[in-house]
Amino acid sequence: MSVIHKKCVFQDARGRIIDVLEKEVIEYITIITSKKGAVRGNHYHKKSIQYAYILSGKIKLVTQMPGKKIKKKIIKPGDLVINIPTERHTLVALEDSEFIVLTRGPRGGGNYENDTYRLEKKLV
Repeated sequence: MSVIHKKCVFQDARGRIIDVLEKEVIEYITIITSKKGAVRGNHYHKKSIQYAYILSGKIKLVTQMPGKKIKKKIIKPGDLVINIPTERHTLVALEDSEFIVLTRGPRGGGNYENDTYRLEKKLV
């Protein structure tokens, strides 16, 4: 699990600029909203890397690499989560939440399920 709290790179009277990603190739950009209590994920990807940037709300992130212990972290606006291939991941909305998912790899658009492997034993 990798979570980075993104800092503002520029701010003035007009507002702020935050670079969510730098020097990364992205193939899909998705906006996801989740109502409080919603559970998303309980899966992994063999080839795709996903970056989730939290816009609003509060989310419990649960991840596990194969053969390793389960990790949990509370993420909030400004946090960038990086899920690498084979990392099992689940997100639980602790509040109504919104986030952007940026994906590199075959998972996205019409290929949404092509690189998604559901967990038989769910993390949450």
